[in-house]
Amino acid sequence: MSTLYLPTVTNTLDLYMAQIKKFDLLSREEEYRLATAYRDLGDRQSAQTLICANLRFVVKIAHEYRGYGLRTLDLIQEGNIGMMMALKKFEPARGLKFITYAVWWIRAYINNFIMKNWSLVKIGTTQAQKKLFFKLNQTRRALRRLTGREEPQDIANELAVRDDEVEEMARRMAARDASLDLQLTEGSDYTLLDTLADERDNQETLLLEHEEAHLLSTRVKGALTVLNERERHIVQQRILCDTPQTLQELADHYGISRERIRQIEKSSLEKLKGQLVLAHS
Repeated sequence: MSTLYLPTVTNTLDLYMAQIKKFDLLSREEEYRLATAYRDLGDRQSAQTLICANLRFVVKIAHEYRGYGLRTLDLIQEGNIGMMMALKKFEPARGLKFITYAVWWIRAYINNFIMKNWSLVKIGTTQAQKKLFFKLNQTRRALRRLTGREEPQDIANELAVRDDEVEEMARRMAARDASLDLQLTEGSDYTLLDTLADERDNQETLLLEHEEAHLLSTRVKGALTVLNERERHIVQQRILCDTPQTLQELADHYGISRERIRQIEKSSLEKLKGQLVLAHS
């Protein structure tokens, strides 16, 4: 994979974006053919075509990590390495789109790069603080998709830390790093706006979000099989339906207390969490 010739991640983001936009998106059939040719025959040209067609998705993912005060282009470079590693492991016969599979690898390499470049002062020195730094944004996204909310208490419960630790780390990560001022001199078109999220929907963003949502939905449906009928019904009615039922409504349905419904919901979500972790590993 080291012999692939990809567009150079230059010192200007606008130039790099102009380069990678020249590569067309692939159909499912084209992607399957290229991935199979690389897996079975070691065809480097097929690998290069597949990687180049997905470079724009790495840029989209890298933009999610701009609040850490590191150069976006460096994050993109690490994400590209992660995507190339993903291709080595990719099994096209399993039916997933390549980018859906590669997202985990891309995020892992970017996260690792951030951890190496942030000071201990910002991250914290305890194991809990390091875990919180690494998992905060990921947990926020997961909770938003699973429950529609991302309260500090929910995040704290997920990561086994205190509420105030979540709030403090969120403040640290939201603070703009002094190095951002230096970044503004790089590139002809990207200034302070490069540190802000781009809210405009585009084809790449919508497709990536659709693929991630589909993968999450598939995993959640598979994980529900570890629950018994009552647990599954409670989770579905409390979290997965468009109009969630209250604890009291479910308590009346089953003839038990609201507190008992809350306990069942909590234990069921713990089972789901464990199953989703296994499916992701």
